[in-house]
Amino acid sequence: MEPLWKLFYLLEPAPVTLIVTAVAVTFGSAFRALNYGKEMERNRDLSEASITLDRSQALMIPIVSSCSLLLMFYLFSSVSQLLTAFTAIASVSSLFFCFSPYVSHIRSYCGFTDPFVSRCCSKTYTRFQGLLLLACSITVAAWLISGHWILNNLLGISICIAFVSHVRLPNIKICALLLACLFVYDIFWVFFSERFFGANVMVSVATQQASNPIHTVANSLSLPGLQLITKKLELPVKIVFPRNLLGRTVPGGSNADFMMLGLGDMAIPAMLLALVLCFDYRKSRDPLNLIDLHSSKGHKYIWYAFPGYAIGLVTALAAGILTHSPQPALLYLVPSTLGPVIVVSWIRRELAEIWEGSTPNPSDKGREVQV
Repeated sequence: MEPLWKLFYLLEPAPVTLIVTAVAVTFGSAFRALNYGKEMERNRDLSEASITLDRSQALMIPIVSSCSLLLMFYLFSSVSQLLTAFTAIASVSSLFFCFSPYVSHIRSYCGFTDPFVSRCCSKTYTRFQGLLLLACSITVAAWLISGHWILNNLLGISICIAFVSHVRLPNIKICALLLACLFVYDIFWVFFSERFFGANVMVSVATQQASNPIHTVANSLSLPGLQLITKKLELPVKIVFPRNLLGRTVPGGSNADFMMLGLGDMAIPAMLLALVLCFDYRKSRDPLNLIDLHSSKGHKYIWYAFPGYAIGLVTALAAGILTHSPQPALLYLVPSTLGPVIVVSWIRRELAEIWEGSTPNPSDKGREVQV
């Protein structure tokens, strides 16, 4: 056990940046999911409908995740290039999803017309969307070539936002089931996997670097500039920040040391935040926006789950510093986010309603969520 004064390390630039980024991404993912759901409901676009998890799917997620974890633990070197290729494709799609609303807003605000429309893969694209898709592809290509941690974080954040927007929880009952299963999943693979597999499976997989297929192809073709292409890549399944973020020397560490947080530690709590945001939205008579969240409008369950996430994340990092060992973040995040929502809903006598989920009111369809 480290002395308590070691906790002052949480005030260093790297952990502060990690905490602020994780909190912002989690909150932003929840709001983007709510906006996306209302947009699809308004446009009746069934081809872009989100996946709503049921009980069996919630139970299968930890099982499938465990199988995937073991697969990467034993066969990562064999499948890493294939994983990198799939990740690159998913990253382009996620970046496009995240930035397309802003491109549309800027186009409308500036009064630009974009009559040109083309079709690809049964979807229509305007000229601005085509340029955005090109920019997203260039960004992913830059990550493949450089492997820079900033680009890695950008892709990871976009994947997190896209996942939370497309995978929904119908009510607190399914949410509690999923979080309870992932709570056990995270604890087992971090604390107890070494007893069964001879190594900490979660940490081993999280710290492995994938082979870069671009480097492999360039090397086989003896292309010029091979030295500029990174040979190994950090896959964007986590956000990373160098411990010497501002060039400061970290005692007991090397310049290559990174702080990291898995995407699941942001995406799973963000699904809960998206659920309570939706509940707040449906309980409110007025349009919900960021300005009104702190006012008397709505029931504001988001303001119990959101600070709980920040507290749980800081607690997880503090526990890692004091014990000098990896910590399962969901061990702290699940009680700190789900607990306040259940307790407050029970006090307000709304637990049954939020537990089973509320049916949307047809008169609410004209309301918009503004961010």
